[in-house]
Amino acid sequence: MDKIKKIPVPICGVALGCAALGNLLQSYSETLRMVCGVVSALFLLLFIIKVVAFPKLLAEDMTNPIMASVSGTFSMALMLLSTYIKGYLGAPDVAFVVWVVANALHVALIVFFTAKFVAKIKLQAVFASYYIVYVGIAVAAVTAPVYEATAIGTVAFWFGLVSFVALFVLVTMRYVKLPNVPEPAKPLICIYAAPMSLCLAGYVQSVMPKNHAFLLAMFAVATVIYLFSLVQLVRCISLPFYPSYAAFTFPFVISAIASKMTASCLLNMGAPLPWLAPVALVETVIAAILVIYTCVCYLAFLKA
Repeated sequence: MDKIKKIPVPICGVALGCAALGNLLQSYSETLRMVCGVVSALFLLLFIIKVVAFPKLLAEDMTNPIMASVSGTFSMALMLLSTYIKGYLGAPDVAFVVWVVANALHVALIVFFTAKFVAKIKLQAVFASYYIVYVGIAVAAVTAPVYEATAIGTVAFWFGLVSFVALFVLVTMRYVKLPNVPEPAKPLICIYAAPMSLCLAGYVQSVMPKNHAFLLAMFAVATVIYLFSLVQLVRCISLPFYPSYAAFTFPFVISAIASKMTASCLLNMGAPLPWLAPVALVETVIAAILVIYTCVCYLAFLKA
């Protein structure tokens, strides 16, 4: 039971990264997607077992702004895994219920986090993980078409985008004014890559009609932030293992997904950018390597 007790909340972030990677690799291999889905589900199951066995530990984690914000990756991963349930288990009703529950959990987290931490905000307690709470709901925009719920997806997209703009100012202010971050929290800076790319993917999936200039503007912003996050990754990956390594997964996967979706969307709009396909391929390779590396690090940590 000691091994179960040591399972950290950020393992949900790894589960999220694996589930997203499966979707990214689907066009190359359904088998690879299934493998990613199974790994994601197993990581999520480990976390659920811990919560059931040691609920007080979760209650303690939820008093910490980092852990509370990172817990949002649980509902985000659940949203993505619901699409696997529909596709592979052939249970659309069950999948839809799981998707609705995941959305409800994320909304509940937004309310809880706002009341407990944002209402009495302290700049030194702000981290890039705040993006997970508020922009994370945009996963609903990415998955909504699977359930013919693009109206919900559109609302989720706009909420996520507005949240990103507000949080970008706050979170960046924190890192500029208070650059000293505890070492275990340093990898969280890589989360910067996720929010705009997630919003971009949600826009492509759920919002109609699409605006060409708006799409390109979002992609440009996402690309600049992605490059910034790659630089931060190089600085952080040499650190000793911390559960915050989970930040090396989903942000880079969703960036590759966003690039791939943008290329496809522009093609459909009759304004293709041929160079985007190889860019998306490079980002896919980087994302796959990072997810595999993080999974190996987590398995070594859990076995120790």
